[in-house]
Amino acid sequence: MTVLRCQNNCIERGYMYAGLESGAKCFCGEKIFTLNTGDIECNKDCTGEKNQCGGVNRLTVYKMELRRHHSAIFKGCFHRPDNITLAFPLSADIQNMTVAKCVDMCTEKEKSLAVLAGDLCHCGFPTRLFFLHELQIEDMCLPHCPGGGFESCGNDEYFVVYQTQVQDNRCMDRRFLPTGAKQLVALASFPGSGNTWSRLLIEQASGFYTGSMHFDKAIYDQGFKGEGNSKSGKTICIKTHSFDRPHIERFGSSILLIRNPYKSLMAEFNRMRGGHNGFASQDDWRGMRWPVFVKNSAPKWNSQILSWLNYGENVKVVHYEDLKKNLRCQLREIVQFLGLKDSEERLLCVEGQKEGTFKRSNQGNLAYNPYTPQMQANINELIRRVDAALKEKEQPGVPEEYMPK
Repeated sequence: MTVLRCQNNCIERGYMYAGLESGAKCFCGEKIFTLNTGDIECNKDCTGEKNQCGGVNRLTVYKMELRRHHSAIFKGCFHRPDNITLAFPLSADIQNMTVAKCVDMCTEKEKSLAVLAGDLCHCGFPTRLFFLHELQIEDMCLPHCPGGGFESCGNDEYFVVYQTQVQDNRCMDRRFLPTGAKQLVALASFPGSGNTWSRLLIEQASGFYTGSMHFDKAIYDQGFKGEGNSKSGKTICIKTHSFDRPHIERFGSSILLIRNPYKSLMAEFNRMRGGHNGFASQDDWRGMRWPVFVKNSAPKWNSQILSWLNYGENVKVVHYEDLKKNLRCQLREIVQFLGLKDSEERLLCVEGQKEGTFKRSNQGNLAYNPYTPQMQANINELIRRVDAALKEKEQPGVPEEYMPK
């Protein structure tokens, strides 16, 4: 038994939670009905790795960000749209309906959404008529599928939605700017703040390539054709992690991407030790590499933000957490900041397939807090400084979840 093995078992069966008990038992479920007891009672290592796997009558519980049914991603339970015919160009009655039957039909028809409504299967794309925003509680989408199993297939009023593997091509075309921009725009961030993911979102929402101060072949090979392009002015913005004053003053305006330092430090440590999609090993976290990294890098998180606020011209602050919570609204503001007209169809397309190649999954998350009390005290002070600096520049302060309790 390993944490990842249990998570994958539950994901494949469509469940939201994975729970591990006594080192070797794996449970899957939809809801949590009991209170948190604290990590100290989950004191059993997994039989297949040195990681928390619960305890005696205690579960170590993981919530999966993406629930899958084979190749499809579960999106949730949604209310019936006003005009079904316009919302879904393809529909069919399916005898003994199952999730697999509807997903297979919509995949074959090259549609990115498979929508189940009892015996009816609808296929389509996210649109203004059905844009996957008003998520309902899953109990509204009962009963279970007529074809058997535990899966819900929805009903006349509430639909179960899965995202197929079919790519929504409405936001896939990207190109360089036809003429060089008069002023360069920075996409500035501390490493581990989601810069590459944000670049993908901006490219898809705007239709133009982003650039970078450095060349990373792995990123270039994944379609970021502006990688390494920082001087031509033909990219819509330029990724940078630098924060010295002369560098900042090269840019006429900038998007400053900020992420919770507790999260960004761990993300960057994972990247350094495990690559773009991998994770640091347990030896890395429990040895000296992690505390040395935090000691050297945490002050840079603070300095990077303060330098761009102090020396940057026309700075738009974007919090990574806000981008995740309200992606379409945040992206619309970014596109308008870049001087472009936003396209609702492109924004809906981006929102429907926002998981990028280099957006690390949650399946390698640690089962314990790697930050010591002293680390937390130091980082909390840095958060307070950044919060004060943002407010001094008449910007909203850091999200509430950053602040120490």
